[in-house]
Amino acid sequence: MFKRILVAVDGSKTSLKALDKAIGLQKLIPDAEIFIICVYKHHSLFEASLSIGRPADMEIPDKVLSEYAKEVVNHAKNMAKEHGATKVRGFVKAGRPSKVIIKFAQEKEADLIVVGTRGTHSDKDGMILGSVSHRVASHAKCPVLVV
Repeated sequence: MFKRILVAVDGSKTSLKALDKAIGLQKLIPDAEIFIICVYKHHSLFEASLSIGRPADMEIPDKVLSEYAKEVVNHAKNMAKEHGATKVRGFVKAGRPSKVIIKFAQEKEADLIVVGTRGTHSDKDGMILGSVSHRVASHAKCPVLVV
């Protein structure tokens, strides 16, 4: 059945609901492993320089976003362990979330991807589903559970 479950989190309520479902699945399949991934959008120094209002000691957006993504993953890992999950690993990646999630799932040979319906951002592209969950469900090579 599902030996490797990939859960995409971004700190939103729906992503934490997705994590909860993955934990429930792992309880049914004790030897399954949960991979938690948080993907942040890469910003170049050029993009950062385009901001009209810059503080004197501007931090590189990637550094700030990477640190936040690490916090999100650590929170999710702790939550998973508190709810009885075993074999939990966390990852932080940069890039376009849907593409990174799909590629990471292939690299880790995930049997299932679990995502929330909408993350921290939503737009008209996704209509009913969020754009990331819509793209992942449409293009992943393995089953996708949208929570």
